[in-house]
Amino acid sequence: MKEYLLELRKKYETKDFIKSDPIQFPHLFKNDIKNLELMAFISSVFAFGKREAFINKLNLLLQIMNYDPYSFILNFIKYENKLDGFIYRFYKDYDIKALFFILYEILKSGMNLGDLFYENKNKETKLILQGVYDKISSSKYNPKTQGFSFMFSNPKLKGANKRMNMFLRWMVRSGPVDFGVWDFIDKKDLIIPLDVHAGNVSRSLKLLERKQNDYVSACHLTEKLKEYDPNDPVSFDFALFGAGVNKEFLQVLY
Repeated sequence: MKEYLLELRKKYETKDFIKSDPIQFPHLFKNDIKNLELMAFISSVFAFGKREAFINKLNLLLQIMNYDPYSFILNFIKYENKLDGFIYRFYKDYDIKALFFILYEILKSGMNLGDLFYENKNKETKLILQGVYDKISSSKYNPKTQGFSFMFSNPKLKGANKRMNMFLRWMVRSGPVDFGVWDFIDKKDLIIPLDVHAGNVSRSLKLLERKQNDYVSACHLTEKLKEYDPNDPVSFDFALFGAGVNKEFLQVLY
């Protein structure tokens, strides 16, 4: 099993992975940490549904922001009307505006996005996400709508927090795909971004027994993957996702 997973990881953790993944958008700002952080965060928030759909939506959003997310958000009071009518699935324009006003609030306070996560360093990953969630949910800009609640799920609830765990993978790990720009979280403490693909492959390979794609399952799977790489278990996200999308795991007999 270890050799199989390592082979898949090597196959899929390459620069070619970037072009069809939402991480392509923060890669446009590899030498600009302020824009990289913001674009990675925004991209992760939109990364659900059909990949073609959210990638098209993020391309459009990037155009609206004039390819400068930091400046756009820092001056969002002036640019708010540019998002009129901008929607994506559950997100209405007022949900997306709320996200940008909260990011505006953070920047105007003198912080960068990374500082929001840094405030919760030295905690387990779930508590880091809880601290960030609490900060966002307590903002005066929180519209308390269904769309915004989907945007940021409460880590205390049962969700797998897939998108935020994916975002942390991007920022903490280093390699040909991930950025490795945050050193205040150890990659061994990350949690696998558990989605349908990773869940299905993991169950087929007997890496995961639970049927739910929830946070408990994400933690169980991460612990199992530590048997194959204790220092970087989330690196197998590439193997599981790649095998799922390409149905490679169906060819393996046990």
